[in-house]
Amino acid sequence: MSQMDNRRGEAELRAARADQRGLLWAVALFSVFANALQLTGSLYMLQVYDRVLGSRSEATLVALSVLVTFLFLALGILDNVRARVMARIGAKMQDRLDRRVFSAAMRRLTLQPNEPTAIAAQRDLEAIQRLWASPVLLALFDLPFMPLFFIAIYIFHPYLFILSLVGGIILVIVTILNQRLTLAPLTRTNNLTLGAERMSDLIKGESETVQALGMTTAAFDRWQKARGAALAASIKAGDLAGSFGGISKTFRVFLQSAMLGMGAWLVLKGELSSGAMIAGSILMGRALSPIEQVIGQWAIITRAQEANRRLSDLLSRVPEEQPRTALPHPKAVLEAQNLTVIPPGEQQAVLRAINFRLEPGQALGVIGPSGAGKSTLARALINVWKPAGGKVRLDGATLDQYDPDILGSYIGYLPQRITLFDGTIAENIARLQDHADAAKIVDAAKRAAAHDMIIKLPEGYDTRISQIGGRLSGGQIQRIGLARALYNNPVILVLDEPNSNLDNDGTIALNTAIRTTKEAGGAVLIMAHRPAAIQECELLLVLEDGMRRAFGPRDAVLREMVKNHNQITTATAPGGVS
Repeated sequence: MSQMDNRRGEAELRAARADQRGLLWAVALFSVFANALQLTGSLYMLQVYDRVLGSRSEATLVALSVLVTFLFLALGILDNVRARVMARIGAKMQDRLDRRVFSAAMRRLTLQPNEPTAIAAQRDLEAIQRLWASPVLLALFDLPFMPLFFIAIYIFHPYLFILSLVGGIILVIVTILNQRLTLAPLTRTNNLTLGAERMSDLIKGESETVQALGMTTAAFDRWQKARGAALAASIKAGDLAGSFGGISKTFRVFLQSAMLGMGAWLVLKGELSSGAMIAGSILMGRALSPIEQVIGQWAIITRAQEANRRLSDLLSRVPEEQPRTALPHPKAVLEAQNLTVIPPGEQQAVLRAINFRLEPGQALGVIGPSGAGKSTLARALINVWKPAGGKVRLDGATLDQYDPDILGSYIGYLPQRITLFDGTIAENIARLQDHADAAKIVDAAKRAAAHDMIIKLPEGYDTRISQIGGRLSGGQIQRIGLARALYNNPVILVLDEPNSNLDNDGTIALNTAIRTTKEAGGAVLIMAHRPAAIQECELLLVLEDGMRRAFGPRDAVLREMVKNHNQITTATAPGGVS
């Protein structure tokens, strides 16, 4: 991706930050008063040593103490308000970007299922939110006020100023070295940790297969190796960052003692008061504190920087969906015009120049050997994979003219591998919609022959999928998936191997559902290996090596296929024509 293309994602992230400009100005204003109030302790110490102890006035001490108590209370309130505002800035930014990042990750994962940038998208957004809520950003707000404390030290004595300035420069150098030397180890640690997490999620998601095939030990060993590499990198990066943190902390403590020593020497020479000696040491510690905080929490900054880079890349690769003019409810007229599809990440087309037209009330069976392109065609027809050439039209309009969610409501899709989501069975059938029409849910379940099975469960339609766990059979899951596809009477029904896990009753219910959809004016496409799945099909499309080998009325295509098969058998039989 070019630098110019990548700027699009950076601009989106900058716009999200710009929305919080008002709150950031408020934090900056609070920081002015908070840093001014940081002088309270030093000034109090100066007055106590130089005035109170000299005058032995208890009234002055009481008055100063009351005033200081009020000022420290104000400082505590300001610091608390600053932290709360920064936390809310992070939360507001995350809330603003959540849908955009989630949508971009989903769209990217349909094209590249294992792309790390998309998989880690929400965690990256959380890393940025954690940075805003951490004290390290407040330390960055305090850095511009360092000159204020150095000026106050200079007023006490130039020598103290020189010592504190040299110390500050050394700490800045340590900060720069920390940033440069820990960037690569921390980035590697983050990448290895994300890789180990992905492997863990995959193994847990396939726990049944892993245990059934006796792969538990091997899978654990593989994950442990990945996790061990991540831990080793984490320890190395942590040791390096900890070293810099220790150096900065130790050096700052040493500087405070050095300030006291130099202050004592100046007091002995009569060039400084004892109060100024103590106050100067306190001021220098306060001046250098933000640098120490930045060094100590550099890992949070690095993680957020890496997250920002990945999110910028993701958002640049997946442009934001633009509003589309709403089209009228389409008729079930589906047409493929010279459709060519190249699967994401590949160079060669799996489907080439496919043409067909499906009218309302018709069902089209798509058959062919494994690898012929049936599932690829299904993904193109539901607009998950974009055509590399040609068009797919629904009622005359190309699929990309429809809003994705609205298009999804017109299409019922049953994939080969069905996934049910955490929620109730009713919510799964209703495609996770809130306040869905219960009558439509039950109607879809009945059409999929799933109603009787569902009401026998502990809580019927309100049974949560997570509660019943693996007690649903493949056939039951397929029926619920079919009910989800049939929900709200879609215009187009795309079924990919719909009877692979169905028994005889389920197959009968499937054919009944197909027939009902056609009678309602819908159109059905069935990708199938088994003949029972195409009983209700008027049309048949035969794919071979990604190309259309035959298309037309089902019986005529089947007769032609049988005829060709017999001719080939006769020609290759002993004594036949070769």
